[in-house]
Amino acid sequence: MSEHKLPPEIQIGKFIDPLSDFGFKFLFGSEPNKELLIAFLNELFEGRKRIVDLSYNKNENHGPQNDFRRSIYDLTCTSQNGEKFIIEVQRMSQRFFKDRMVYYTAAHIHDLAPKGAPDWNYSLKEVYLIGIMDFCFDDSDPQSFLHRVRLTYQSTKEVFYNKLEYIFIEIPKFNKQENELETDLDRWLFALKHMNHLEKIPVYLNKGIFQKLFTIAEIANLSKEEYMNYHDRVLMAQWDEYAQREWLKEQALKEGLEEGLKEGLKEGLKEGLAKGRNQGLKEGLNQGIKMAAKSLLLNGFTITQTAKLLGVTEDFVQQAHCEME
Repeated sequence: MSEHKLPPEIQIGKFIDPLSDFGFKFLFGSEPNKELLIAFLNELFEGRKRIVDLSYNKNENHGPQNDFRRSIYDLTCTSQNGEKFIIEVQRMSQRFFKDRMVYYTAAHIHDLAPKGAPDWNYSLKEVYLIGIMDFCFDDSDPQSFLHRVRLTYQSTKEVFYNKLEYIFIEIPKFNKQENELETDLDRWLFALKHMNHLEKIPVYLNKGIFQKLFTIAEIANLSKEEYMNYHDRVLMAQWDEYAQREWLKEQALKEGLEEGLKEGLKEGLKEGLAKGRNQGLKEGLNQGIKMAAKSLLLNGFTITQTAKLLGVTEDFVQQAHCEME
């Protein structure tokens, strides 16, 4: 199809991107910085839970058998009360993302069983999965960026089991500006979304825990090795995202062509029956190509690109474009 473009040049700002794999683990995933993660989690639970201390766990779980597919989380930690927290950052939508989150918690719950204990009554500690998403669910409330998911009775909506909870944050839906930040949770989400584009700490974040966050995140404070690691991993992630976007664009093009030709032929043939078989086929084909052109234009292709892809004149595509308006 169209010629391949190179991915855009990587841009490194003044502060680490906290939603990158390296950035999130660097800022929140180590003992010296656990004050940041504790503060963020406490704001996320809005007083329902108060975490005083955390210990970091291994980020890998192998399940009940040696050949069981392993699960690797971004961060896992345990509170002083034994509650388990799984924190996962996801940059782009994934077909079975929800399945993966359920699988992670299932594997983690299984790991809570005491190994080799002769007596156990199945009492479990609480498990929470926090998904920080740089994309949005297709079926979520368009007005809400924070979703708390628990097992409930369908008839009454009462909680059936209170030791398992999923908290999903759709970062793109968080659209508050600096002067609209009301709570510290607002400030955390603003920092997660905008930090790597900022040149200085915003006035509304210039306090205690956020000063520490921005100080640690400042690129100038990284060692040479840390900087190269960050640069390379951000670059690789950017290439991955670019490749996925290009694939999605190609799929949209393919589906648009197929659907456009199918619908166009159907409509054209239907209209053409009254004018004779040969004329109907011709009009059906033209209608199909015209619908394919509309689909390409809606997916961001220019009139010139569309004409070249479909093997028609630019005037033909221009006519299709005018019919869209």
